[in-house]
Amino acid sequence: MQDICGSVPVTEAGQPRLCPLQAALAARPDVESYDDFCRVALSLLRFIAAAYATGASDCWEAAYRFADEAPGIADSPLLVARVAALVRILRSGSPCELCFMPPSCRRLSKDETELMRLLAVARRNQPGELESIVCQVVGPGKEDAATRAVNALALC
Repeated sequence: MQDICGSVPVTEAGQPRLCPLQAALAARPDVESYDDFCRVALSLLRFIAAAYATGASDCWEAAYRFADEAPGIADSPLLVARVAALVRILRSGSPCELCFMPPSCRRLSKDETELMRLLAVARRNQPGELESIVCQVVGPGKEDAATRAVNALALC
């Protein structure tokens, strides 16, 4: 990023300084840092979140079609149902609206990064760690339901 004089700001070590937005984007993982199952789950989360945000039935159809076409998914309707259950729990237990990116986006929002971390921990079958992360993501009273939903999704 250049200032109005055309020079690039540098740190004391001589490295180019990133603007705060560039630094935040560089630090956040992208879709490619997750395995195939997590990428499918992320896309489904995004389709279903879009369905709730817009009320458009096309988003539900896109979620089912995407799950049907995803390689390695044995029971796509069950997968969509488990993702939808997790989204419903998160929406009801979150003090504010969750931020989901469009399905084709390579970057992850902060909320999506947390959800992918939840799913990765659940897939590694580390219960104590999962409960502590769930408490950070959902509001009080929804921890048990969110933990069950993440575990069910991880086993799908």
